[in-house]
Amino acid sequence: MSIYHKPPIGHVSKVSLQVQDLSRSVEFYTKIIGFAVFHQDGKHVDFTANGNDILLTVHQLSDGIKKQPRTTGLYHFALLLPNRKELGKILSHFIKYRIPLQGASDHGISEAIYLTDPEGNGIEIAVDTDPKTWKWRSGLLDVFSDNGPMDVTSVLHTSQNETFNSLPMETILGHIHLHVRELMNIRHFYEKVLGMDVVIDLPRQALFFSYGKYHHHLAVNVWNGLGAPSPDKNSVGLRNFELRLPNHLTINDIKQNLQQMNSLYSLTEKGIIVSDPSGNNIFITS
Repeated sequence: MSIYHKPPIGHVSKVSLQVQDLSRSVEFYTKIIGFAVFHQDGKHVDFTANGNDILLTVHQLSDGIKKQPRTTGLYHFALLLPNRKELGKILSHFIKYRIPLQGASDHGISEAIYLTDPEGNGIEIAVDTDPKTWKWRSGLLDVFSDNGPMDVTSVLHTSQNETFNSLPMETILGHIHLHVRELMNIRHFYEKVLGMDVVIDLPRQALFFSYGKYHHHLAVNVWNGLGAPSPDKNSVGLRNFELRLPNHLTINDIKQNLQQMNSLYSLTEKGIIVSDPSGNNIFITS
């Protein structure tokens, strides 16, 4: 597992989505993405890569509506693979089965493939580059000088013509990227309340946050428009995501921070349920 996705560093550990057609999602996430089903009933399905940890849960909506455009919510969630060879294998798999892709990029900090599930939920599948090559300047990452298209031929070559059968067991949730309605209050929430650091700043467009100097565990953007509304509760899209705190922060710390902001939240036996200032739901746990 990545050193940036286990204690003492905090990270996003699970994403929950809402869909109109549960059976279609099961087929896609098992046959195309390569998850295994951990648990399934008539209302939701839990997916795993290693047989123990749930990375994705998909919930069946009752009288659900299609994913609403120009709203807050999920931009994409990222599955982080352990190495470039596995990225080559899944890319070859997508090509073989003619899966529509939205892009394939080399960001310098990572190489990534972009696509959506059948209901429009964004997915990134990525592998990190060597952290020693990441370019830090005055506490921020430079992701502009090396950003460009993926060298697809090179990535495919690393697969050594091996067949993709499933996600590797080492697959984890790398990050989540959200649509938000503005950036000022969002920055205060994730930086001051949840204790994350801004590591990439695209002025008036997007912010990237992390714990422990990772390139990002969470990103936000206003590309759906300033003041974008929250989607209807019965819309396809993000239900919530799970954020595990770094060792130096406790649930009580977060509770006190939320109280100072007069923010509404709910306590459970395992953590806190809260919405960010743009209405994205978070389950915070230690």
